[in-house]
Amino acid sequence: MIQDDKYSRPLSYYAWQRLKRNKLAISGLIVIVIAALVAVLGSLIRPDSSPHANDQKLSLGKKKPGFKIQMLLIRKNKESETQYFWKRMFFGGKESDYNSVPIFRYEFSGADIIVEEYTGLNETYPGKKVNYHLADVLYPIDPDNKYQEDGAGNITFFDIHRKQIKMPISELQKITEEKNIVQNTFWLGTDQFGRDMLSRLMAGTLVSLSVGLISVFISLVIGIMIGAVGGFFGGRTDDIVMWVINVVWSVPTLLLVIAVVFALGKGFWQIFIAVGLTMWVETARVVRGQVITLREKEFVEAGKALGFNNFRLIIKHILPNVMSPVIVIAASDFASAILIESGLSFLGIGLQPPMASWGRMIKEHYGFIMADGAYLAILPGLAIMVMVLAFMLLGNGLRDALDAKSMDAAKAPISS
Repeated sequence: MIQDDKYSRPLSYYAWQRLKRNKLAISGLIVIVIAALVAVLGSLIRPDSSPHANDQKLSLGKKKPGFKIQMLLIRKNKESETQYFWKRMFFGGKESDYNSVPIFRYEFSGADIIVEEYTGLNETYPGKKVNYHLADVLYPIDPDNKYQEDGAGNITFFDIHRKQIKMPISELQKITEEKNIVQNTFWLGTDQFGRDMLSRLMAGTLVSLSVGLISVFISLVIGIMIGAVGGFFGGRTDDIVMWVINVVWSVPTLLLVIAVVFALGKGFWQIFIAVGLTMWVETARVVRGQVITLREKEFVEAGKALGFNNFRLIIKHILPNVMSPVIVIAASDFASAILIESGLSFLGIGLQPPMASWGRMIKEHYGFIMADGAYLAILPGLAIMVMVLAFMLLGNGLRDALDAKSMDAAKAPISS
């Protein structure tokens, strides 16, 4: 009989080995990791880097996926804001230094650029023609500035710092054409307010993951604490704990969340608290049952004989042995939290504009399902479905990987 080195490895090693063999669970984990990266990097990777991806262009409303349009970038007459890398992560963003104007076509006329604005219709209904001075397109101009042209084709003007700039008109035209006339592609189209759907969906990823993470953390803290106390002490304490669990359990989750939201008010952090305060029951019930089983074990009796207090017995000796089912419940609760947040936002009592929420995106566009804009409601619906499915697949995989009998079989010595 030859024993492999793996016989002495920790249980987490065997759990990971079993999880890796579950392709569905790994595919769910990959989806979650990608979504987490999209959420963390925030505006750094979104096509629309503005806060909450809320750059509205009403003339671009309800455009099909793959829609392309020329944009004229006009420099704002204010100081450019310096924003560091970390400030653009998560819910961060950066307001553009330029105003972007959708255009059909353009032409130069001396020191001016004449553009025909895009109206949202086809070329049969052209927009009005507008003149912009090239210096005002390229530079932040002093509001009291007066442009001066000489006979040699040069123009002189002052920026907001009162710095004099002199450039040939031909050079201004060249720079404008190369850098300030760009073509934007909306890969997933635009919503009814002309916002980039891809950017809004990416911004909504952070909302869903944040609600899930913080709500599950709150529910785990409450559930583990209440369940452990009731299971360990038993008697009247356990009766009170079970009474509270049964009362909360009897109230439909969504109704309880709505009641908490009305009590706390609408908002981002209120949703975290509302969902977390209503999801702890399942965790408490499972932890209580596990603690009742473990409190009579020999290692607990040995701890009592050594004089360990109850707090130490619960925290250091009992709870580490009940974490396996708790981890599985956490994955399931994560999916439930995403669904609850989406439902609240759909009802209009969740996150408020301009924050991007998948549920609110469905609410804003479900009326287009019977029209030619069904994708506006289908895309966020698919995002919710994929994210919930990913957590459920991972939860099922963790349940199998952490199964005690499977772990014992995995640790069996290798014979030759």
